Amino acid sequence: MSYVSENSLQAMIKAQIDSEGGLSFAAFMKQCLYQPEHGYYMTDRERIGKSGDFFTSSSVHTLFGRLIARQLIQMDELLGAETFQIVEQGAGEGHLALDVLDAISEERPQLYERLVYNIVERGPESRRRQAQALSAHADRVRWCDADDWSIAAGCYLSNELVDAFPVHLLEKHQGAIQEIFVINDPAGGFTEELREPSSPALAKYFTWLGTGPVEGNRIEANLAAPDWMRRVGQQIERGFVLTIDYGYPAEELYALHRRTGTLMCYHRHQADENPYEKVGEKDITAHVDFTALQLAGAEVGLQTLWFGEQYRFLMSLGFVEELMRLEAETVDEKEARALRLTLKNLIMPEGGMGETFKVLVQGKNVGQPDLIGARALRDLPFPVGGM
Repeated sequence: MSYVSENSLQAMIKAQIDSEGGLSFAAFMKQCLYQPEHGYYMTDRERIGKSGDFFTSSSVHTLFGRLIARQLIQMDELLGAETFQIVEQGAGEGHLALDVLDAISEERPQLYERLVYNIVERGPESRRRQAQALSAHADRVRWCDADDWSIAAGCYLSNELVDAFPVHLLEKHQGAIQEIFVINDPAGGFTEELREPSSPALAKYFTWLGTGPVEGNRIEANLAAPDWMRRVGQQIERGFVLTIDYGYPAEELYALHRRTGTLMCYHRHQADENPYEKVGEKDITAHVDFTALQLAGAEVGLQTLWFGEQYRFLMSLGFVEELMRLEAETVDEKEARALRLTLKNLIMPEGGMGETFKVLVQGKNVGQPDLIGARALRDLPFPVGGM
């Protein structure tokens, strides 16, 4: 795959490849997304929503954040501490933070007054946009760097964060793992080359994980994800980690039928599999390995409390009741139908976010609480009329 036209970031990466003789795909992806001047996530651009490149659950409707707030409210009750700390990483435009803070301020004003909401964000432009969106909650919100926070009692929250960590691309041939390197294409743009793995950490990763690539398959290895989870766990004294993202357990992620991996790119709501076009102008993601997150968390005292599909989590938090309430408040039938279709995107398994998106809840020094988001669907008091 190659692409001929060239922008500033592409020129910088080509010069780096000339200097170093090639880049691992992880290094290439890091430059595309996070290069300080031209990286996709570092520049002033619309990324989320109709005018951007993709939707997130929190951008679909405020109900998503309000349901998450219900789980956070219960976590505060379980902890019983004087101050409840929320740390969110990957806050995007601030949609989730706004909806959570709006909900808590309305439903639990006493909690709101002793709440501290920290946003982990390194991009100055993203900080500016988030501050603008959250101006009504300016006295509750703080910004910090990745290691500049700690939780005495609270919850670390992320929604569609880990899928944007740079990944190594690997293939297995004749029993040996080889790594994809990005090199300059003489015809212009970039192309790929199989080489020996860039680090022995890659082989150790699959030994630690207990599974690995199938012969002939292309896969992604997100070495940054377990390291991130370990750091998060180490910075929590007592509390929870709530991770929402699209992905699978390792056995499913590296299954035989997944021949070409899960790497995808998004630009103006169009998905493609070519990361070498429009460098720095589109998102690059890979599905999350939730087994790795659970194993890494266990190493630092994070116990898995619940793991499952997003639709189960949202239904347990009262999705159906809230949908019916919102519909009842809508006078126009056409608007009610549009609302119903919009909200079902959060839970529908086919063409929606309900099944591919997973929720992982981990706890440290909290015991084995009965989380409301973990209730079995058969135990839910569904209202008459359903959806």
